[in-house]
Amino acid sequence: MQLTRGALTGLRIIDLTTVIMGPFATATLADLGADVIKVENLDGDMSRDIGARRHEGMSALTLNLQRNKRSIALDLASEDGRQVLDDLIRDADVLVTNLRPRSRENLGVTYERLAQINPGLILCTAQAYGSETAYRDYPAYDDIVQAASGAAKLSELIDGAPRYAPYVIADKVVGLYIVIAVLAAAVEKKVTGLGQAVDVPMVDSMIAFNLVEHFGGHTFAPAEGDFGWARVLTPERVPHQTSDGWICIMPYSSENWNDFFTAAGRADMVNNPRYATVDDRHRHMGELLSAIREVAPERTTTDWLTLCEAHGIPASDLLDLANAHDDPYVRDQELITKHEHPTEGEYYATRTPFTMSRTPISLTRHAPLLGADTTAVLTELGYPEEHIHALADAGIVKTTSAEPASA
Repeated sequence: MQLTRGALTGLRIIDLTTVIMGPFATATLADLGADVIKVENLDGDMSRDIGARRHEGMSALTLNLQRNKRSIALDLASEDGRQVLDDLIRDADVLVTNLRPRSRENLGVTYERLAQINPGLILCTAQAYGSETAYRDYPAYDDIVQAASGAAKLSELIDGAPRYAPYVIADKVVGLYIVIAVLAAAVEKKVTGLGQAVDVPMVDSMIAFNLVEHFGGHTFAPAEGDFGWARVLTPERVPHQTSDGWICIMPYSSENWNDFFTAAGRADMVNNPRYATVDDRHRHMGELLSAIREVAPERTTTDWLTLCEAHGIPASDLLDLANAHDDPYVRDQELITKHEHPTEGEYYATRTPFTMSRTPISLTRHAPLLGADTTAVLTELGYPEEHIHALADAGIVKTTSAEPASA
C-alpha cells in the first residue's frame, strides 16, 4: 500500500471524539484523504478497550474506526495540554467533537474563542440534543437516542412491543450527517475563507431520518391518513423459510407479483384487483407476504433465486455478516480486505463503501497506537525536541515508541 491523493487531501481535521459516532464520521473523512489527527486523553478513547483485541488499547473497533488517522495523546485537563490543542487548531480546517456543551466550555472549546485563534475553523459539535436547548447537557448513547427519536417505538406498530435495533443505528446515521455537515461547511469556506459553527444533534437527526417514510398521512394538517409506512410495518415482513434455508423475495411491480404467483401456482392471486396498484399492495402487504411464506418451503433457496432471476423479481439469500469476508461479492468489491498491522498482526479492514475514479479511497495508514504520532505532530507544529520531552516528562502528553503505523 502506498499513499494516494484522496478527494479531501489538504483538509486537516482535529478529531476530538470518542467511541463510535464521531470516530466513524472522521474515519470516513480520513478514507477520503483528509489528514485526521485524533486527540485522545492519556488513557485513550474508551473504545480501545471494548471487545475483542490482541493487545490492550488496540480493539477490533479501534483497528477500523481509527484507520487512516494519526494519534496524539494529551492531558486536556491541564493548561499546557489545552495550549497544545489550541496550537493544533491554529492550523486546522475542522474540529469535530462529541463533548457535551458544558464539557466543551470547561475546556475552552467554544466557537467564539476558537474563531479568534483561527477564523477559518469549522467547529462541528455533535451530542444528543441541540447545543442551544435546555437538554444540551443530557447524556445519551445510541439506545437513548433510538428512544428519544421515536425509532424504538416504531416496532410497537408492528407487534405491540417497542425495541431497539440490533446495531448502533443512531451513531452511524448521525456520523454520516456529521460528514455531510463538515463537507458542506468546507465547500462554503472555499468561497468565503471563513469557518463557522455546525451543530449536529443526534435526536434531531434521527427524528428527521425516521420521518422520511413514516410521516405519511400526518404530513398534512389536519392528518389525511395514518402515520407510518404500511409496507414496512406489517408483522409478515420477515425473511421466508425455504426447504433448506432462508430467503428474501420482494416482488414490487404488478408484473413482478403476477409472475411470482404464476410460477408459484397461485393463480387466484394473479391480476387480483385487490392488489392492482402500488398503494393497494402497500396497504395489503401482510396478505401478499403471507402468500409468499406459504409457498416458500416448497423449493430450495437456490431454486427460488433461479426462478426470481429468470423473471426479474428482486430476491436475495441472507448474508451472514460473521463470514462476510468470504462472500464472493464482498471480496470482488474489496469491501473487506486482509492486512498486516505492525503490532496487531493480520486483520480485516473495512472501508468507506463507494468508489471514485480519480481519487481512490484506500487504506494508507493502519490504526495507530495511543500517542503514536504525538512527537511527529508536535514537531510539525514547531515544538523543539526538548519541549516535547518536557511535556512528556510532566505527563502532559504521551508518546509511544513503537513501529510506525504507516501502511
